Amino acid sequence: MQREDWMRLKSGTDVRGTALEGVGGEHVDLTDQAVTGIVKAFYFRLAEQTGKKHLTIAIGHDPRLSAERISECAVRAVTESGGTALFTGLCSTPSMFMLLKHPAYGADASVMITASHLPYNKNGLKFFLPGGGLEGRDISEILSLAAEGKCLTGKGEKKEASFMDTYAAELVALVRDKTGKDKPLAGKKIAVDAGNGAGGFYAEKVLLPLGADISACQFLQPDGHFPNHIPNPENKDAMRSICERVRETHADFGIIFDTDVDRAGAVDSDGEEINRNRLIALIAAILLEEQPGATIVTDSVTSDGLTQFITARGGIHFRFRRGYKNVIDKAKELCAAGQNAPLAIETSGHAALRENYFLDDGAYLVTRLLISLARLSDQGKHISDLIRDLPEPAEAAEVRPGFTEAGKADFKKYGQQAIEDVRARVPSIPGLSLAPENYEGVRINFDKNSGDGWALIRMSLHEPILPVNFESNSPGGCKIIAGKLFDLLRKYNEHLDLSALARYLGRQNA
Repeated sequence: MQREDWMRLKSGTDVRGTALEGVGGEHVDLTDQAVTGIVKAFYFRLAEQTGKKHLTIAIGHDPRLSAERISECAVRAVTESGGTALFTGLCSTPSMFMLLKHPAYGADASVMITASHLPYNKNGLKFFLPGGGLEGRDISEILSLAAEGKCLTGKGEKKEASFMDTYAAELVALVRDKTGKDKPLAGKKIAVDAGNGAGGFYAEKVLLPLGADISACQFLQPDGHFPNHIPNPENKDAMRSICERVRETHADFGIIFDTDVDRAGAVDSDGEEINRNRLIALIAAILLEEQPGATIVTDSVTSDGLTQFITARGGIHFRFRRGYKNVIDKAKELCAAGQNAPLAIETSGHAALRENYFLDDGAYLVTRLLISLARLSDQGKHISDLIRDLPEPAEAAEVRPGFTEAGKADFKKYGQQAIEDVRARVPSIPGLSLAPENYEGVRINFDKNSGDGWALIRMSLHEPILPVNFESNSPGGCKIIAGKLFDLLRKYNEHLDLSALARYLGRQNA
C-alpha cells in the first residue's frame, strides 16, 4: 500500500473503507494488511504516549458480514504487538467506551469495528481512550504511522469477555433510580426496531426487566445483510417501518437505532416520528426542566422553530456546525468556560449528554426519554405533550448540488468562493438577510414575501457536495426560496452542478 492508500481510509474521526467485494466499482481497500497495520500503529502510538509496552485493548464489532475477518486482524495486531486483546464480540459502539470506565476489565483502550449506517460492504474502526474518542488529527497520525510500518513486536494473548450485560444492567438501574420503581414500564408496549443491527439487546435486556411489553419489537436479530431496511433513523424507509409498526400494534412508544447504536430516533403513540428537530426539542425540554437556563448545542441545520421552543423554556440555543464531534467539542468548550451545556445533539440523532461523559449514545438517549414517559404516564400525560408547542415549518427540504467535472478538482475552493460571494450579495437583495449568528456556510433569512423561512448553504464535511437546507412557514414557500437560491448560485454553474436544484424547481436544466 502507498501512503495515499492509507490516508484515504480516514473518514472524519474514524477509519472507514470497503470491506467486501460485490458492489460494482467498489474494491476492497480495508484489507487484512490495512486493518492489521492500523491497529498496530494505534498500539505503537498508545505505548509511546503511556510509557507502557504491555497494553490491554478491547475489541468489539457490530453484525456486519466482514466483522469476523476484521476482528481476527485486529486481535492479531494486538497480540503480535505484545499486548492483550480483550475480545468482547457483538456489541454497541457506546458500550466500547463505557467498558473503559470499569477498572475490572483492565482495558487501556478499545477498538470498535463498525461503519455505522453505511451499506453492508463497508466497515471501519473507531478508537476510544478512557478520556473519549479520538480526534481527526489522531486518525491522521495513526494512518501516517501505519504507512511507515511502525509497530512493536512481542507475544501477547487473547482473552474473551462480554460487556453488554453489564452495560444494559446499568441502563436498567438508571431508570429504576430516576423513577423509584422496579418496573416503571409495566403496562407499556414499547416497539424497538433494531434494523438487524446491534441494538436488539435493548428489548430483552433493558425493556423487559423494566416491565415493558416487547411484543411489538421487530428486526432484533443481528444480520449483516440488513434484509429489512437500512439501520438508520434518518432513512425514510426505516422510519416509515417503525411508525407503521407502532400504529399497527398500538404501541405506546417506538424506538429505532442505527447499526452500532450511537444514534436513535423515536415514535409517539400516534405513530408520528420524533426525529430531527422534534427529537432535539423533546430531550431539550426534559433537560431544561431539570436544569433551567441551560444551553443546548446543535448542528447548523436546526429550525428557527426549535430556537423559539428552547428560548420559550428559558434555555439558550447554540446552533453550531455539522458533525457530531463538532457539537460535542463546542458543548465541552462552553462547559469549561462556565456555561452549562448539558446536551450536544445533531439532527442525525447523535446525542451526547454531559451526565454521560458527552458520549453519543442512542441507547442512553432513549433511556432518558423512557424515564420521562414513565413519570408522565403516572400523571396521565403523554411524552409527546412536551413538544406540543414546538413551532413546525409548513415545508422543509434538502437539495444536494454537486460539482461539475471542471469544479471537482478543487471543489472546496469553488464551494467556499460561492458561499462567500453569496454572503456578500445577500444584504443588498430585498427580502433577504443574513442570520445574525452563523458558524457554518451561509444562513439566509427570507421575509414573508420572499418565501417566509430560511436556508443554509454549506460545504459537505467529506464529499464534493454543497448541501442546501431550507424551510418555510408558508405552503409553497420552499419553491420560492429554492428559486431565489437558484438565482444566487447560477453564476457558478461552470463549477457547480445545479441540476438537483433545477429538478426540485421542476426545471429541465440548470
